[in-house]
Amino acid sequence: MSSSTDKFSATMRDGLADLARRLRFAMEEGAIWLDEQRMILIHTAALGALRKELVDTLGMERARGLFMRMGFHSGMRDAEVARKLRAGHSDFGQLEIGPCLHTIEGVVRVTPVKVDIDIAAGIYDGEFLWEDSFEGDVHRQLFGIVDEPACWMQIGYATGYTSALMGRTILYREVECIACGHPHCRIIGKPVEAWEDGTQALALYQPDPVIETIIALQSEVEHLRALQGTPATPADLVGTSPGFRAAWGLLQRAAASNVTVLLLGETGVGKERFAQALHSVSGRADKPFIAVNCAAIPDELIESELFGVEKGAFTGASQSRPGRFERAHGGTLFLDELGELSASAQSKLLRVLQEGEVERVGGTGTRKVDVRLVAATNVDLAEAVKQGTFRKDLYYRLNVYPVTIPPLRERLDDIRPLAERFVARYGARHGKRIVGITDRALAELRHYDWPGNVRELENVIERGVILASQGGQITADHLFLPGTVAPVVDTAPRLGAGGTLPDLREAAVHALLDQMSEQQLALGDVETVLMEAAMQRADGNMSQAARLLGITRPQLAYRWKMRGTRAGNGHGNGN
Repeated sequence: MSSSTDKFSATMRDGLADLARRLRFAMEEGAIWLDEQRMILIHTAALGALRKELVDTLGMERARGLFMRMGFHSGMRDAEVARKLRAGHSDFGQLEIGPCLHTIEGVVRVTPVKVDIDIAAGIYDGEFLWEDSFEGDVHRQLFGIVDEPACWMQIGYATGYTSALMGRTILYREVECIACGHPHCRIIGKPVEAWEDGTQALALYQPDPVIETIIALQSEVEHLRALQGTPATPADLVGTSPGFRAAWGLLQRAAASNVTVLLLGETGVGKERFAQALHSVSGRADKPFIAVNCAAIPDELIESELFGVEKGAFTGASQSRPGRFERAHGGTLFLDELGELSASAQSKLLRVLQEGEVERVGGTGTRKVDVRLVAATNVDLAEAVKQGTFRKDLYYRLNVYPVTIPPLRERLDDIRPLAERFVARYGARHGKRIVGITDRALAELRHYDWPGNVRELENVIERGVILASQGGQITADHLFLPGTVAPVVDTAPRLGAGGTLPDLREAAVHALLDQMSEQQLALGDVETVLMEAAMQRADGNMSQAARLLGITRPQLAYRWKMRGTRAGNGHGNGN
């Protein structure tokens, strides 16, 4: 072995120990966590049955390509994890995560034979020995000794991982395989152009034509559904949960009519999105969609905003102006927070619904309007009628077609697609490339109660996009969800040989704890003191202060901003 290979072997040994510390069996959650990634234990026999079924269904070559692409995408994702766990480490330190993950997951035992890597220069040449490959062993049990190597998913993983790490295509070949009768498996990896038939080999990593056929068939199905009057969900409406589908199904049935729709649900559930979606699939889609938040307009202006105003009707009315009803003529008017309307506005609204005409404030004549009304409220209108704050006749006029949109806590299946939509939206808005959300972060999102519903989720994801590093993922640490348990992250000081903290560091830690106890300091106070000290040492340079604290600049900027909030809320000293 060369000295570089010896160095890589030593790095792998350290890497395996580090990953083992990060592996956590959360029995109470029914989950296994490797840092922020959720892992599973699965029988190799189950994977073997899947391989057999795919080979029988698709044929050997197509099944091979499918498994290689699965491995490739898995490898690319783990490369992102490596960049996070090994930020600032050597090229060897980043490369070793892939083989270490394969080893610790029980996929195969990896031993480096030759490793030459320089990420900055784009140089890579690697050879590895694979022993006890589960994939090769399963394939041999199913199909006997074969002529072609069979560790398809593993070779795809190595290609995806190293290519993502290097920023260029690194192609691996399995030159020996236990499925072929060899005593072990052996792989060689080098840039694609260094292989004589490298371009041909890359074809296995391209989508299979059979998939394109399936997509074409799906398009035909969608077209037939459209002809049958069952339009697909509009692009701006995201959800897959039963509650979402039930609400959207009711709106679809109302789309072809002009019936007044009353959307019910808690604040932030997305009532305006549903109203826009209803408008987009109705016969009024090419006409205006006008939205009004009744609670945001002062009582003295709400009537002129809705119904229009004539010149000179009151002080400041220097010209005649159409109201929202006239502007929505032919289209849809969405009245949000309808329960906040004044008694006078309620009376005029009832007239519009009954007669189909509006009278401007200060006017003497009426104007015909053709408007589809969609109203929304989080107020119990039936109770408001009992209390005398809402007209009974208007309530019955609005309650013709009520649709309740369930809160986000009852739509857990919608959290992932909504979060992915918001990541894409705010990544573009803030000029950041975010590759996704970690499994642990998604688990935290699903366990939270979401009192602010979809609007709160949107805000949380925007904050996560700001705090996440460029090209990285949103982690649980970026969420700051009230009442959730922070994930276990290996940021603790390294233990000495005897399993204890080094004496000097241990003394400093205990001294700090004594100071906190004596002065009744909360953890937030200590964080504030550390930030202020780092900013002082860095002469106000936030980037340099963040490096001193071992966090990113956006993370420090957010905590720096929040320190005043904590002090204002009385969270400094206390219990």
